[in-house]
Amino acid sequence: MAAAKKKVRYYYWLSVEFVRKNLKLISMTFFLSFIFVVGFVSLYPYLESFLFSKKQVIGLTGSYNLGNIPSEVSSKISNGLIYVKPDGSIIPALASTWETQDNGKKFLIHLKPNLIWNNGKKFTAYDVNYKFKDIKTKVIDDNTLTFELKTRLPIFITYLNKPVIGYPLIGVGGLYRTGKITFKNGAVSEIYLLPNKKGIQNIIYKFYQSDDEMIVAYKKGEITEFSTSKKALIEQFYSWKNSKVTTEVDYTRLLTLYFNFNNPLLKERDIRSAIRMGIDMNKLKEFGQPSLGSIPPTSWAYNSNIKPSVFEPETAKEIILNNLSASQSADMNFYTYYEYSDLADLVSEQIKEIGLKPNVNYLTQNLPPNFDFLLAYWKIPEDPDQYYFWHSSQGSTNISNYKNLKVDKLLEDGRDKFLIKERIAIYKDFQKAMNDDPPALFLFYPYLYTVKRK
Repeated sequence: MAAAKKKVRYYYWLSVEFVRKNLKLISMTFFLSFIFVVGFVSLYPYLESFLFSKKQVIGLTGSYNLGNIPSEVSSKISNGLIYVKPDGSIIPALASTWETQDNGKKFLIHLKPNLIWNNGKKFTAYDVNYKFKDIKTKVIDDNTLTFELKTRLPIFITYLNKPVIGYPLIGVGGLYRTGKITFKNGAVSEIYLLPNKKGIQNIIYKFYQSDDEMIVAYKKGEITEFSTSKKALIEQFYSWKNSKVTTEVDYTRLLTLYFNFNNPLLKERDIRSAIRMGIDMNKLKEFGQPSLGSIPPTSWAYNSNIKPSVFEPETAKEIILNNLSASQSADMNFYTYYEYSDLADLVSEQIKEIGLKPNVNYLTQNLPPNFDFLLAYWKIPEDPDQYYFWHSSQGSTNISNYKNLKVDKLLEDGRDKFLIKERIAIYKDFQKAMNDDPPALFLFYPYLYTVKRK
């Protein structure tokens, strides 16, 4: 028994002496081990997702901050209060039910119970951060809020489909959650998205200032895919064995030649019709799918009975000469952006051939008030309601200064109805009226080319 105690004391003092001599080393090892364990636990979700899982690395162009992230990203992170299906019908998303009050001037929204932000915090009506001009938002309780409008607008509910995003890029109900955000020169440079359910890939979005910079990044292997509407930029990749190029029509954008109705000549319907006859749509087919109006064929309100314009340059030239008085100048201020220079040259040359003289200018900032033509892409609203763009009461958004009483009435009627079966007939008449008296030439929906590694 004494021998056993003696042995225990021996090992005890041996341990004490070892600790005393190596205290600094032991302390440092313990500290580093603690830091490693904490760091590993914190970073494990990212390590698991990005080191051991497949991922998409997608390139996007443009300068963005946390307040204006592209919809391609925000729609993956979060849901809106409602969701508008392709056929125009509305289904609940974050909202469970809704009802209108005060003859369509008040919308009462009930949220689904037990909604959770991606960071684990409870989502309530106080978190709904939509900002609408001249509309009051009132929170009744955690699950109920109202939107109060100054005038009746039955289709207001369709505007509640925008994803609700919290700072910094926190969503609710989305397929993904934000894992990491990096910045460069004050702008977002990378966004890591982690899946909220199994079976879908991780996504990294990398942002570049130009298409050229993005293409260099693809060649260097920084990204696995990117998209562009510029065919010339992707032709080189058709021969790459490790890459696949796919083509689709982007029905969310429409190349549009706007007329300025402040110009007395362009205010004449015959002149605008002549310009339409002078544009050869076959020459534009390599850039996109020709359009028959301002509502795309993917919309439930599309009027398929609209006839395409006929290319008759000689007739167009004759109309221009007959309507151009001796006191009127054929000179026209044609504005566009540098990135559309090839399209501007193509369109302006055809306008020249029918007797007008468009002088091409390139925009760097705001649209000047003395423009006659503007060539630019128009972001088409999801709903066929285009009141803000063509109604005569709209100032800054109706850039053509377009005035047509019949179109005004149809736009008013279209947004005053909620049922699709009632709105379809109105918007079909709207498209016909716009075709008869065009405020602009709706040229084509651009092709979207996606380059992706196999």
